[in-house]
Amino acid sequence: MSIRDVASMAGVSVGTVSNVLNRPDIVAEATRRRVLDAIRDLGFVRNESARHLRAGHSRTIGLVVLDVANPFFTDVARGVEDSANDAGLAVILCNSDDDPAKESRYLDLLEEQRVQGILITPVATTNHRLEQLRERGTPIVLLDRRATDDTQCSVAVNDVLGGELAVRHLLAQGHEHLAFVGGPFTIRQVQERQQGALQAMRAAGRDPGDLHVVETSALNVAAGRDAAARLAGAMPRPTAVFCANDLLALGVLQEMTRRGVRVPHDVAIVGYDDIDFAAAAAVPLTSVRQPRHLLGRTAAELLIEEATEDSSHQHRQVVFDPELVVRDSSDRTIGRRPRRRRPSPEGAAATPHPA
Repeated sequence: MSIRDVASMAGVSVGTVSNVLNRPDIVAEATRRRVLDAIRDLGFVRNESARHLRAGHSRTIGLVVLDVANPFFTDVARGVEDSANDAGLAVILCNSDDDPAKESRYLDLLEEQRVQGILITPVATTNHRLEQLRERGTPIVLLDRRATDDTQCSVAVNDVLGGELAVRHLLAQGHEHLAFVGGPFTIRQVQERQQGALQAMRAAGRDPGDLHVVETSALNVAAGRDAAARLAGAMPRPTAVFCANDLLALGVLQEMTRRGVRVPHDVAIVGYDDIDFAAAAAVPLTSVRQPRHLLGRTAAELLIEEATEDSSHQHRQVVFDPELVVRDSSDRTIGRRPRRRRPSPEGAAATPHPA
């Protein structure tokens, strides 16, 4: 069915049908009802693609993440979807798999789809394709990544502080031999979390070189198990491990348990992100909490604002502070005394501040 069929059945012009679809407030109620009845009876579905081409953009935004299998990004995507839904927009979710070539193909696709804007956790720190898109008029907001200047919006977490919180906690527990597990180090978040760990070592008067570093090829459970196997053979074996995310930490926990290494009595483990699986692990996992849903919602709000406002839009770089949530995996006394703190709901304690 075409728009002409609807017009013929309703006894109106094609222009009137178009107004009912796009500007119903300017059409008389009786005429509008007649057109809507014809649309229903004919089963007419308008061609959104053609409409997008005429308008120059669609009612969608793009979201490009590093790994959709990571629950962190699932929670972030939910925050993005909530904001988009409030604005009457849909979200096209793209998984780059930490692959620059795949990321580039998705950016091409999103531009072809005339999305109103793109939220992205880029694979590399510098991305000329993103600059090209911005020059062509597509708003870009960096998600879980800080902008290098004030010419675009970004939403991130202070990952250096997060690394400091984790290692400061482990040092306070009296650990002498610490390890950092994460990678690849091309990912900026991994770099900054390690940087925070090293700063905590220096602040405690410890030699940063004492931090045993195990670089992983990915940020998943399998890579965590492999890292734990390497750590188990280290001399001396670390008594505490800080992992760049919770999936790595869960992998370390699994492998250490399989080898008969007790957590936290023989080795303490701290993760990062505080995904739902962290608290539900066999040994509840201490983790640095990020406001995942709030990250996504805030980024989407900034993108929609930039896409709909005129030149009055002001770019903002929002940075949230993380929070350490202490559980059994790092504190061997936690089950024998009242807890020192009750973690707030996810995102409730996160306070944004300018970068």
